[in-house]
Amino acid sequence: MVKRMIKVFLVEDEIVIREGIKKNINWQQEGFEFVGEASDGELAYPLISNTKPDILITDIKMPFMDGLELSRLVKKELPDIKILVLSGYNEFEYAKEAIGIGITEYLVKPVSGEKLLEAVKKVAKIIEEERQQKQFLLAYQNEQEERKQLARQNMFYRLVEGKASVSVLLNEAREVGMDLRATQYNIVLFQAFTEVEAENYSDDLNRLTVKIEELITTMPEVIMIERGLEGFAFILKGTDNRNIEEILPLFLDRLKNTMEEYPGMEYFGGIGITVERLSELKACFEKANRAYAYRYLRERNQFVTSDMPKGPGMVDEELTLGALNVKNLERKAVERFLATGLLGEVSDFVDEYFYSLGEQNVQSMLFRQYIVMDAYITTAGTLEKLGYETKALVEECGDFKTMADVFNTIEQTTDYLKHVLSVAIRFRDKVSQKKYVQLLEDAKEYIWENFQNEDISLNTVAASVNLSPNHFSTIFSQEMGQTFIEYLTNVRMEKAKELLRNSNMRTWEIASQVGYRDAHYFSYLFKKTQECTPREYKGKS
Repeated sequence: MVKRMIKVFLVEDEIVIREGIKKNINWQQEGFEFVGEASDGELAYPLISNTKPDILITDIKMPFMDGLELSRLVKKELPDIKILVLSGYNEFEYAKEAIGIGITEYLVKPVSGEKLLEAVKKVAKIIEEERQQKQFLLAYQNEQEERKQLARQNMFYRLVEGKASVSVLLNEAREVGMDLRATQYNIVLFQAFTEVEAENYSDDLNRLTVKIEELITTMPEVIMIERGLEGFAFILKGTDNRNIEEILPLFLDRLKNTMEEYPGMEYFGGIGITVERLSELKACFEKANRAYAYRYLRERNQFVTSDMPKGPGMVDEELTLGALNVKNLERKAVERFLATGLLGEVSDFVDEYFYSLGEQNVQSMLFRQYIVMDAYITTAGTLEKLGYETKALVEECGDFKTMADVFNTIEQTTDYLKHVLSVAIRFRDKVSQKKYVQLLEDAKEYIWENFQNEDISLNTVAASVNLSPNHFSTIFSQEMGQTFIEYLTNVRMEKAKELLRNSNMRTWEIASQVGYRDAHYFSYLFKKTQECTPREYKGKS
């Protein structure tokens, strides 16, 4: 494990002192890199800008540009730099000013090489501690990112359930970084489609997600929630200065423009109704979800509302033999829904499917028989592809001989079709669960084979099992009962304990062996997860 050396730059106008500092200390042996020197601040400044030292040692009184003026310039450009000032006994006013600038150490001349080295090492210790804190913070932020995504998903579903009080929702939302204060609200549900199956890994979809995140940063009135296979949800917030009527078309235009950058992808969006209370988001979501169900029935690349008129290609004429045209009935809609639809969407899908066929047409019992039998056969065919025999559907839903009574009324017919599709999705999800078992085993195997690599991440593991990172994260946490980061950390700690028990390797060597670049961060995580330090654990062993 290579430790980055701390760089030192010296500015001193007296050449004898400068040469003495430079030559009387073996900088490299002491763990420092001497990167440059200058006789005054004016000459030093461009060199410092180029070499970017960690520590600047400078005299205060110098010609052309003194140490204080140089320190101000350098601190502005390199705020993390540590400055060690050298001054005479009679320069107390300079010392006070130096403290105001943010000087780290102040030494009075003459100063011995031993004293100077002691001071530099003291400053170096501060630098190392700050580096460790930054690494801890970065690692913590990476760990929290996965939890944050899941927390925001859960928060969204809490909002649209409409069960909790407004004050509770506002507080919980604030904890996951969602500011819900507004005068109006609306919800847009959105999904992008690639040629790759929805659940599978797609670089384009990941790049699009980043683009949409960038778009959201320019519109503080919009909150984005990733919903895995269900796409995205956007909560739009109206303000006194800009209401939803202004925000919604602007947001949709920007979203469409973003999609134009990905010509190989399609999209569909469902728009809710504008409400004035947070407690009314449930009704807003129901409308958006109703509109969103049209993604199985309408052409893509559009945004719709639940009350939009029927579009082209939707049957709306009196029942004739021509009305039984396969294209008009949108037979593929049922197949698409069975492929990616969710159990909670069945009711809306069937209602919109019947609505799309035309009110006059569905009044006919003959027509209802045709479309239900057609959907039944489509469903049976879908289940056969998943490995089920037709009798599995018959046992749950009956066959053609026993379903005669379901056509008496429109309500009975829709209820029956909802039952058929719900049964099919449950069967489909059982197959998915079995597939996820193998998928998770493959993911765990990949983690065990690659945990030593410090670059292993949610993205690389998701790609190894051909899933998008968001979908993989959701599945992993649901099935494993812990996040990916937690599982990876546990794997690394188990290996570290094995090495502590069975080898004479030092802590920094073990840290490197289990995928941590920084030994301090490894020790911090070890104590956090095992409730003792690596040294204490080795002593117990």
